[in-house]
Amino acid sequence: MTNSFFSLGLMSGTSMDGIDASIIQSNGTNEFKPIYDEFIPYEKELLKNLSNLREKIDKPEDLKIYIKDLVSLEKKITLAHAEHANKILKNIKKEVSLIGFHGQTIFHDADRKISKQLGDGNLLSQLTQKTVVYDFRQNDLKNGGQGAPLTPIFHSLLAGNLKTDSILFLNLGGIANETTVYKNKNFNARDIGPGNCLIDQWIKLKSKKNYDKNGNIAKAGKVNKIILDQALDIFMNSSLYEKKSYDTKDFDLSFVRGLSLEDGAATLTEFTAEILSKKISGNLIYACGGGRKNYYLIERIEKKINNTIHQIEELNINGDFVESQAFAYLAIRSKLNLPISFPETTGCAKPVSGGLIVNNF
Repeated sequence: MTNSFFSLGLMSGTSMDGIDASIIQSNGTNEFKPIYDEFIPYEKELLKNLSNLREKIDKPEDLKIYIKDLVSLEKKITLAHAEHANKILKNIKKEVSLIGFHGQTIFHDADRKISKQLGDGNLLSQLTQKTVVYDFRQNDLKNGGQGAPLTPIFHSLLAGNLKTDSILFLNLGGIANETTVYKNKNFNARDIGPGNCLIDQWIKLKSKKNYDKNGNIAKAGKVNKIILDQALDIFMNSSLYEKKSYDTKDFDLSFVRGLSLEDGAATLTEFTAEILSKKISGNLIYACGGGRKNYYLIERIEKKINNTIHQIEELNINGDFVESQAFAYLAIRSKLNLPISFPETTGCAKPVSGGLIVNNF
């Protein structure tokens, strides 16, 4: 692979359960090879502190009110990323030259042009002795974009040479988004609603588990149709329905608080499936992200759209690490000053690169 880089991508998504780490080799354009993937769970204390602080940040003013807590937690998160990055770099016999550091999203409000990810790129560069690319969303926001989603350019690479007219990547993270890649290499993307966020929050609130494995808890429950219909009516007639970029705080599970664990999970799963089914726009669909393993959610969406949702593994792609691989790829593109967001993905005025590049060693 000529003129290529080895890049380490570090991603912590809205589920806030830990770090996805991936090393790829790529030239930043049309060539890509996965080298290494690993998931590292956050330590319990860090996870607890992160969850507690995330709950307190509801509006931009809170970023100032809790600035000391944010600074302290950012350092801890960066140290955790650095520790595991150094272990990986020591064990993998590749000359990794870049680290794409997404950081932990603590607040995202595209309408106010604010997207805050906790992660100190300068400190990570110092501790790893590597060039670090971070804070990927700011340049997009400055150019009129929503700051998300940023993975579509990587999805278009994964699609390869299509034999069909188009392919849709359905990413079911905390927030769900879709990328449609066309045979002529054009693509578009958008957030389409909640992914795992409501279901995960409910399971954590009502049990000692972190998520609904396979969707079994929801499958055992009964949907409260009156509550569901009211919640859907409110959401679909609100300004939230048409948003292009979502934050987990855009969704509130208070409407199911009086229900049992199982019935609440069933109702939230149906709520999620109904919203996503209204917006999924492709015929050949491949699911990635943690939510693809919630087979009951997938089943409910499939029934509503009258179509099959394929697992991305059918394309020989590991669906657990698409986003960490993507940010390794975005780091390379940022280094080469190639665009990472586009009018068709984030709504920015023109294709723009992004990511602050630091060499603090």
